Amino acid sequence: MYLYHYYDSSRPPFLNLSDLTQEKAENILDVIKRVNPVSQAAKRHSTYMADRLYYERIMREKFVELGGIIRRNAPHYMVVGECKWLSSWFENSAFIKIPVSEFDLRTVSFTYGDSHPTFSPRVNDDLEYRKQLYNYEGILDLIKRYGMPQENEYGNVRYIEAQIWSDETVKKHIVNYLKE
Repeated sequence: MYLYHYYDSSRPPFLNLSDLTQEKAENILDVIKRVNPVSQAAKRHSTYMADRLYYERIMREKFVELGGIIRRNAPHYMVVGECKWLSSWFENSAFIKIPVSEFDLRTVSFTYGDSHPTFSPRVNDDLEYRKQLYNYEGILDLIKRYGMPQENEYGNVRYIEAQIWSDETVKKHIVNYLKE
């Protein structure tokens, strides 16, 4: 299994709005809306950052309950498997592909679908994976039952999100990016 991180190649990978203050993150989103209004990031609603921080708090709590290890306040985001749809989010789309075996799996959680609709109170379709966070074994079980969303679309789920709660493996790949 591979985890993919999609990003705009005009900037380094793994830049994370959640590592900034909410005000700075919202200012960056405002700039994106002005400079590149057709980008996916420009289409985010006005409460995006507040919602994101709220969902990340829920995921942190749930991951600790699952026995996960948190080594950073906000996760880095990746997806399980290739997702061509995510490539369309960026003008200069690129991705980093990392074997899941490179990660300490005690620091990786998963949602079947994007974490925003997974934890949003506005999404009430009663699917078993809503409001749920999974460890590696749990997501493998869900994949056996439902398949990969990129291949078998269930509702609006387009991918499995991986939340990386550590910098170790990510930093190695950022260093490789900087060498290129």
